[in-house]
Amino acid sequence: MEITLKTLTPLWTGGIDQTTDRLHETGLLGSLRWWYEALVRGLGGYACDPTSEDRCPDKDGNRCVVCELFGCTGWAHKFRLQIITTPQIKNKAIAAKQSLDIAIVPLRNIEDEEWCLLHATFHLISEYGAIGGKTIFKPSDEQTRQNEFHHLDFGLVKIEFPEGDLCSAKTLDEIRAYVTSTRWRSGTHKYRDKNGKEHDYSWASLQNFWSVQGRYLARQDTMRSAFNQVLGRKQPKQQGQSFADNSSSSRWLAGSQQESKKVFSFKHPIKRTFGFVKPSLVDFEEVNKRLKQAWPDFDSKKEFLTGAQILRDIFTAGGGAT
Repeated sequence: MEITLKTLTPLWTGGIDQTTDRLHETGLLGSLRWWYEALVRGLGGYACDPTSEDRCPDKDGNRCVVCELFGCTGWAHKFRLQIITTPQIKNKAIAAKQSLDIAIVPLRNIEDEEWCLLHATFHLISEYGAIGGKTIFKPSDEQTRQNEFHHLDFGLVKIEFPEGDLCSAKTLDEIRAYVTSTRWRSGTHKYRDKNGKEHDYSWASLQNFWSVQGRYLARQDTMRSAFNQVLGRKQPKQQGQSFADNSSSSRWLAGSQQESKKVFSFKHPIKRTFGFVKPSLVDFEEVNKRLKQAWPDFDSKKEFLTGAQILRDIFTAGGGAT
């Protein structure tokens, strides 16, 4: 399988040491796996958190459908990414406006369903999401600040498939049956650590995903911030870390350390906003209400896409029926 990845914005794929003198396959692979996990959960399958105590294999040696492809302790990954094009580096990131040819090289047999899921994941990233680091940066419309580093857009890409659609022979129902098969480890996407603290990562699923194309959230001036408005934070810049309503839904959307990892927005070169809900705290209706406050002319029926709608789009685009 080969793809052509076009960087619409800079792409930050460095590791913890932030060395980005080349396109790190591991950085790209990490983002690819994260979206693959969200896709599998959205299809009703189980995907472990590979960074947690609950990672595969379980005590009986079972692994989830994601680890089957990407690997886990005692089970090697089935493929490697080969970056064919040498990228141009600018300001420690892969520069924008490049076309990078990437090969997915099989190391062992990869099933047709896995090829389809990989293709669908790349499609999801290209049309609705973003990859790499710095995607949590927030745009600004302030003339003197909008070009500062922490207001720049990172991670937007356009992915093309020279080999065509690898899902064309598979239906959505067939792929759903594959990821929910009893062959794979099952679970609840939550666990308690050794200290008894509960961790719930069930929100990171396409079932809870939403996307709006052609719009972005940003700070307008020192007193107004559409991004803060949606997160439930106070809008004036000097009060931006305080909550306007102090609700559990706002606290969840805003996240910790003043960084929202539940709402993402991009201004240039394309406008895109996406995020996640947690039905027990904040649902699609609540997000729509908040977006309407930020964008008075927002038509949610036409502009707001849920993960379920996106799944149908991904699989019907290539000929697979629902």
